[in-house]
Amino acid sequence: MAPAQQDLQAARLARMKRIALGLLGLAACVYALATAMEGRHAAWGYVAAFAEAAMVGAIADWFAVVALFRHPLGLPIPHTAIIPENKSRIGANLAGFICNNFLSTPQVLAKLEQFDPAGRLAQWLAQPDNGQQLGRLGVTAARYGLSAFDDERVRAFLGQAAAAGLAKVDLSSLAGKSLEALTEGGRHQALLDDVLQQVAALVEGEAVQEHITDAIAREIKALRYVGLDQVAARLATRKVVSVVAKTIGDLAAQPEHPLRQRFDVFTHEFIDRLQHDAAFQARGERLRADLLAHPALGKYLHGLWDELLAWLHADLQRPESSIGGRISALAQELGARLEADAAMRRWINEQITAAAPLAIERYREDIRRYIVERVDAWNTQEMTAELERNVGRDLQFIRINGTLVGGLVGLAIHAVTQWLRA
Repeated sequence: MAPAQQDLQAARLARMKRIALGLLGLAACVYALATAMEGRHAAWGYVAAFAEAAMVGAIADWFAVVALFRHPLGLPIPHTAIIPENKSRIGANLAGFICNNFLSTPQVLAKLEQFDPAGRLAQWLAQPDNGQQLGRLGVTAARYGLSAFDDERVRAFLGQAAAAGLAKVDLSSLAGKSLEALTEGGRHQALLDDVLQQVAALVEGEAVQEHITDAIAREIKALRYVGLDQVAARLATRKVVSVVAKTIGDLAAQPEHPLRQRFDVFTHEFIDRLQHDAAFQARGERLRADLLAHPALGKYLHGLWDELLAWLHADLQRPESSIGGRISALAQELGARLEADAAMRRWINEQITAAAPLAIERYREDIRRYIVERVDAWNTQEMTAELERNVGRDLQFIRINGTLVGGLVGLAIHAVTQWLRA
């Protein structure tokens, strides 16, 4: 709490204490006067009874209020200084009250269902102002990140870490496992079909055929002098295209074609060598080591890093940053999509509801222990002073009410007593 707020609360508490004490003093003065004047008129007896009971009520309630926070008059009277003496028990009871009444699983789940997290998120994201705010936050975070990472020490560290990481990677084994996954179930044959289709389309293209014709014509020098070089070249080109097209057609139509089988054998052998051939793996390791040690690679990567940082700096400095605009647009688009997709909102809410019990059960006891430990760690005097500042002003009304109610009760008792005597 701010010191100014603490000072204000302390001033209000002191004022209420003065009022309560003033009423006690007033009751004492009235009692003294009424006692002295009692013989002159019977009414003074009623005044004295009111004042006497008011003093008793005021003192009793003063004792009760003070006993909450300290020993009255510094005397170690049993069952006084209740809050300081029972600080640990209060912390445990407070923790139990919060966990049992605010953090029980059914209560939290019921609140989540009423809250509709996905719907609220969709509405919030769909608001243009909120999207722009996210964009500004993203730009601010990116600026900070760039400023922090644009340092030679960071570059050197990241470069060394990347190199060390690459040095530990078994590229041959990794490549072998990747190819094995890619070829599982004959996926490579489907890839071969696509390649064959592309080759067929390429060979049958007019531009490629003209290129083959010209290449063959240049090689047939003897027929150039009689003007038959182009004719022979075109015939040869047609023959080449026909043979290639037929071969491709046979490959595509015959799953057991010898060339397909050879492709299978080559692929599996290559994967096996990557994973198990020590000499082949050693060649891969040497290639990787040469690549990492080559100064051109470091220079190239540093250049890419500098260009990226320069572009990011330039973009983030602009009022209309494309990165910020993209973040805002994505946020609004996501919000609009969520608003329009009730099924997706239900799915998000279901996932939150399903995950919530685990989180509640996991952290509820942690919260309970935190509250207990935090209260137990409070300085007793500081805790008592803080509580008295916050609730002490209201407790002074107990003293004031005790003074007035006690006086009225005393007056009533005196009146009944006099009526019975009459």
